[in-house]
Amino acid sequence: MTTSIPARLSAEAVIPLGTLDPAAPPDDLGWLDEVVGDARVVAIGESAHYNAESYLLRHRLCRYLVERHGFGAYALEPGFTEGWAVDAWVRGGADADQPGRSMGDGMVSLMLMWTQVRAHLEWMRRHNATAARPVGYYGIDLGGANASPLTGLDAVTAYLARADPDFEVDPGLRETAASFAPPSPFSAPAAFAAYGGLPAGTRDAFTAGLAELAARMNGRRLTYRQRTGTDAHERALRSLHLLTALDTVVRAMARGDVPTAMFTRDAAMADTVEWILRREDRIVLAAHDAHVQRHPAALPGMPAFTPLGMHLADRLGEDYRVVGTTTGTGRTLNTGPDFYAGALFTELGAPEPDSLDGLLHASHDGPFATDLRRLPPADTGAVRAVTRQRLGASYSDVSPLDAYDALVHLPHVTAAEPDEDALARSPEEVREAFTRWRAR
Repeated sequence: MTTSIPARLSAEAVIPLGTLDPAAPPDDLGWLDEVVGDARVVAIGESAHYNAESYLLRHRLCRYLVERHGFGAYALEPGFTEGWAVDAWVRGGADADQPGRSMGDGMVSLMLMWTQVRAHLEWMRRHNATAARPVGYYGIDLGGANASPLTGLDAVTAYLARADPDFEVDPGLRETAASFAPPSPFSAPAAFAAYGGLPAGTRDAFTAGLAELAARMNGRRLTYRQRTGTDAHERALRSLHLLTALDTVVRAMARGDVPTAMFTRDAAMADTVEWILRREDRIVLAAHDAHVQRHPAALPGMPAFTPLGMHLADRLGEDYRVVGTTTGTGRTLNTGPDFYAGALFTELGAPEPDSLDGLLHASHDGPFATDLRRLPPADTGAVRAVTRQRLGASYSDVSPLDAYDALVHLPHVTAAEPDEDALARSPEEVREAFTRWRAR
């Protein structure tokens, strides 16, 4: 006799969330205590970038983990080097223009462009003004919108000018970087093409030059730390390591080798999270579900790759926990080619019934959480029977019980609201794309 799999979770498995408002009382977040336990890294995923509800959820859960569990770092998917200025501001830096500049920087891949993000950063700054233990901001990604080496190279060059003023970085490195560096993600495809059009000798000389800089930074480590302090050296060296990873990614993308780019990027992000763990006791990590999950990630049209979540689970074991997200209807990031023409978002229909999103969407009308480690047996069977999850508007293979510790379902998602100050400070091509989007 066969046992039918329920088409929805039981009421016992559903933990309703009364609100996504980060400032609301946290009475409905007690479930998070069991999920988190003593873990040092708690990842909060999102089905797609730039949704207002995902940003609100991150802010609310991050605030709870900081205030109730003593987490001291918020690590986000934008670039590591670009995060330095944001961290200085949330820790009390006096530059009033800093949030707008950093949020509008085309090199952060639009990740900080939104009013919901500004509210989160402003809360961190207010919290740090009175907190005994401040919470820091860290970027974890390669930087330069994962296409331009200029941000990392300029940071390393500036550091070496302090640490080794008699040494001159080969100006040819920056000349090569500038020849293909895009101002924002909207021109990243053209940047990869431009890099591929460079002479092979030029590309090889750039790679060799970065390797020589890394050797110099490592070999003179003790001297440099005496001159600049340990923190400055460690940050510059991490930027350089990510710069060399970015060089590998750009090489791979130029020849159409997307899998190598994905494997390289996620391994480097995992290394950065470990770097942060040497400075901070506990980290709230926020990134796409496809990055944070403990299961091979398979984006549409591409073979599966090893995401940063698998690396962290292998290295940290039970010290790594993951809260994934699923979605119902609304609007989501457009990952098609017309994104570059300003079609930033696309309609999101109801999820397919046999998907993870479909199962959760049928289970409750409002936002809710479910703790996958403590499901009743019938609900465990229902979740185990699901093999696909929606990422944005597309579907990807997944084993939910392996990938996540808990899930939050967002029944309706909307486009985040652009921050006008950040938009005004962004590159021209970003402003033009947003103008086209708003005119649709």
